[in-house]
Amino acid sequence: MSPVPGRLRRQLPGVIALVVVVGTFFAVRLPSAPASELARVARDYGFTPMSVALPGGARQQTIRRVNRDYKRIDAWISSVGAGIAMNDLDGDGLSNDLCITDPRTDQVIVTPTPGARSQRYAPFALTAGGLPMNEAMAPMGCAPGDFNEDGRLDLLVYMWGRTPIVYLARPDAKRLGPDAYAATELVPGASGTTYTGPEWNSNAVAIADFDGDGHDDIYLGDYFPDGPVLDDRKSGGVAMNRSLSNASNGGEDHFFRWTGATSGARPSVRFQQADDPLPERISKGWVLAAGADDLDGDQLPELYIAQDHGNDALLQNISRPGKIEFQAVHGARSPGLPKSKRIGDDSFKGMGVDFADFDHDGLYDMFVSNITTTFGIQESNFQFIATARNQADLRAGLAAGKAPWRDRSTELGTAWSGWAWDVKADDFANSGDPAIVQATGFVKGEVNRWPQLQELATANDLAVDDPYLWPHVRSGDDIAGGQRLAFYVKGDDGRYRNVARPLGLDVPVPTRGVAVGDADGDGRLDMAVARQWDEPVFYRNTGTAPGRYLQLRLLRDTQPSPGALPAHGSPATDAQVTVTGGDGRIHLARVDGGSGHSGKRDQEVHVGLGRDVIGPVKVRLRWRDRSGRVRQEDLRLAPGRHTLLLGSHAQER
Repeated sequence: MSPVPGRLRRQLPGVIALVVVVGTFFAVRLPSAPASELARVARDYGFTPMSVALPGGARQQTIRRVNRDYKRIDAWISSVGAGIAMNDLDGDGLSNDLCITDPRTDQVIVTPTPGARSQRYAPFALTAGGLPMNEAMAPMGCAPGDFNEDGRLDLLVYMWGRTPIVYLARPDAKRLGPDAYAATELVPGASGTTYTGPEWNSNAVAIADFDGDGHDDIYLGDYFPDGPVLDDRKSGGVAMNRSLSNASNGGEDHFFRWTGATSGARPSVRFQQADDPLPERISKGWVLAAGADDLDGDQLPELYIAQDHGNDALLQNISRPGKIEFQAVHGARSPGLPKSKRIGDDSFKGMGVDFADFDHDGLYDMFVSNITTTFGIQESNFQFIATARNQADLRAGLAAGKAPWRDRSTELGTAWSGWAWDVKADDFANSGDPAIVQATGFVKGEVNRWPQLQELATANDLAVDDPYLWPHVRSGDDIAGGQRLAFYVKGDDGRYRNVARPLGLDVPVPTRGVAVGDADGDGRLDMAVARQWDEPVFYRNTGTAPGRYLQLRLLRDTQPSPGALPAHGSPATDAQVTVTGGDGRIHLARVDGGSGHSGKRDQEVHVGLGRDVIGPVKVRLRWRDRSGRVRQEDLRLAPGRHTLLLGSHAQER
């Protein structure tokens, strides 16, 4: 072998370095598939974007006014607040109403979904009525629910700078409008015209019957500690996270247990705040999302809290009527499994969560959004797949403090999408397998600030709790501002492909919340997306080859209170549905009281059955009645839409 020439030998280190750089690029870049393959996987899906009608006349802003200590990072502080929920607010039997939080105006807007029935009422903004307010507050999200149990859907608005407001639907309202809701304090005590109460900075809610008494309770997750985050007249009284991967100095979480309500012309609702249901370390995380679902089959919903800056929490529900209580569970340690991917011990940036049975084994799996930007902060999403043998095995594991789920996002193709936020797993093609839609993107501008953020990400934790030591993120700066909505569909090989591009969903605008529901009653799920500092968009489902489906409106059997405003009935929150198709596959679904980041799906149950199902399918229903007693019933239902009243038995209406 001839020796390497001297000139080449001198250049060898540079050549090796170049090979390493190129090799690293191909090793860490996002996986991709040929356009023809993506088109094939996406062939049964289709969406038409439609503009959402908004009220005019409000003052527009492009960035928030913030505490003087946050002035150098005001774009960072302004990166949340776009939220959207889809539901049936006017009682016409369709999920064709939207509740939107818009940071451009800091309004909470109720508006019809676009389409054939969009002229039912004019879009309007909610008003606080006589409740005290001030300028240093902003809404972060809107969650529908029948809080006073009169058969009409109300609205819970959670905020920065204030305790939440419950907007109770007025039965004497002739149609939806600003006067159709009575603004009520979730936390009594505020008075006067200017708000001077607790300065909570809430970013997540989950609505469920946590204590099993037959009535909906509320979990509220705070992000920043109490303080004047949005008061530009003040300096001080605010904080940043003390770690980028293990912070526990955020705002304190809160639970509210339902204790009573009235209907009529002056509706009311009462909640009692629970005392210390969570350990302090969990309660003071930096919460961006929460999800509630009964994972172990006892009809008490577990709670997953997605914490920014690490250490998400999965909490087994051990409550009893009148007492909300949880215990934390953790993923098992095993060789080759990083701590960052274990439930309860992860160090990533939890920003969204949803539940689905991805492998049809009769056990719920979980999908969690994290920051997954290549050449930025490349963590991974979590697609936690249950490893228990059956529900009894899962229940025993949770009782022992163990979480029997393992992240399989890498092998399933869902690990990397971008700076990810809200996530919803739903069957948009009625194929029998849920797709996964995920909001992404952070701050849109012209000046790339990723290098400075990467420096912060590698800094000592002792330096990150001081906002003056953070890199500038001001108006015009960009961090992941061109990222696009992700839409994962399972292929024939069991792996998922992101088909947002062939579906026309890959718009380079930061998105935050995703709402899902069948707005026009055609059996195909539509979706609405909240965009940060941009207009929301509604996507009408125009898929050309949907399979059969089962769509259930599960309601309490109590009689709605009379009134001019239609009352369709109270959703049976937390009701569980197990469907066994003709092919033997199991499908799980539930009445979701309101989970996620800032997007809320409707409260109907939608199950895709595939193309081959012809006759009735087996359906097992499990729910708690208003007395708190667990009920169960097995039915055979034909594909299509059904309304069932759940009391001591299930009765079709």
